[in-house]
Amino acid sequence: MADTSAVSVRSFSDRLADGIRQKGTPVLVGLDPRAEQLPAPLLEDCHPQDVESLAYAYCEFCRGVIDVVAPHVAVVKPQAAFFEQLGPPGMQALAEVVYYARHSGLLVILDGKRNDIGSTAEAYADAWLSPPPDLAALEHAETCDAEDHEHELDAIDWRADALTVSPYLGDDSLEPFVQAARERAAGVFVLVKTSNPGGATFQDLIADGRPLYRHVAAHVERIAAEAAGECGYGSVGAVVGATYPEQLAELREAMPHAWFLVPGFGAQGGTARDTAAGFDAHGLGAIVNNSRGIIFAHAKKPYAERFGATRWQEAVEAATLDMIAQLRAETSASKLAAAR
Repeated sequence: MADTSAVSVRSFSDRLADGIRQKGTPVLVGLDPRAEQLPAPLLEDCHPQDVESLAYAYCEFCRGVIDVVAPHVAVVKPQAAFFEQLGPPGMQALAEVVYYARHSGLLVILDGKRNDIGSTAEAYADAWLSPPPDLAALEHAETCDAEDHEHELDAIDWRADALTVSPYLGDDSLEPFVQAARERAAGVFVLVKTSNPGGATFQDLIADGRPLYRHVAAHVERIAAEAAGECGYGSVGAVVGATYPEQLAELREAMPHAWFLVPGFGAQGGTARDTAAGFDAHGLGAIVNNSRGIIFAHAKKPYAERFGATRWQEAVEAATLDMIAQLRAETSASKLAAAR
């Protein structure tokens, strides 16, 4: 069951705004470890069928990404599927990655796209949403250790600051997540207009004269507006893809109190200019995700020639800084840098 006592801390929404202002950028780094794309040095001791060694490589890889992006960005987004794929060792790795990111001062959005109804939705919310961490307590928690990867989860777990959820079981299916977010000062990002081409199959269907995604947006806006923080945005936000810039602008107008999590930048074809309509005049209101384009930069132009696999962390940092610069050049995120 979800926690029943209120958490007397700043809301997720305000903590997100604080972090973005502090770092001067809305860049969100996605942590999507894939065995076939990891830098070669991390795979030297791995066997494709050995999930424990692969889980350890995932953990080391994500920790290495976090080390170089934490000085520059406020938030990361682990993709649960790649960890779940490895079974229990993968979930152990996910717990350690979440711990390490939060211990590094980052907010963590878990990309799980969960939902169900009734008590099942309550269980999902309880399993994945966490109150803000007590960093002093985390000092004593165990982390990845090259000598011993068998750790107990009594001090760390995989619950995050926010979670992505699907709305297509209806408003009652969202309520347990919204309630848990309120109790734990956590956040929820509802799928509204996703970046994949197939999303239009259902999201663009017309109902009562409007696309289905507009009906979802109206519901998200109502919830967000009810509990808007000092920054003007609520802790229930929307996933809206950069690959649909016209709809992004339309939805920004329709959801003035909702944070946008914007996927589709980079590998899916979205550009910095495509994301511009998601921001308010102060550079807030949206976080722009980049996963493959940053974490696997060592294998992509122009970073492959400059760094290669042995200097993969330098490639990650360079790609992050390049994305920060692109958003500052093409969006109101430039106001964030000016205000620092």
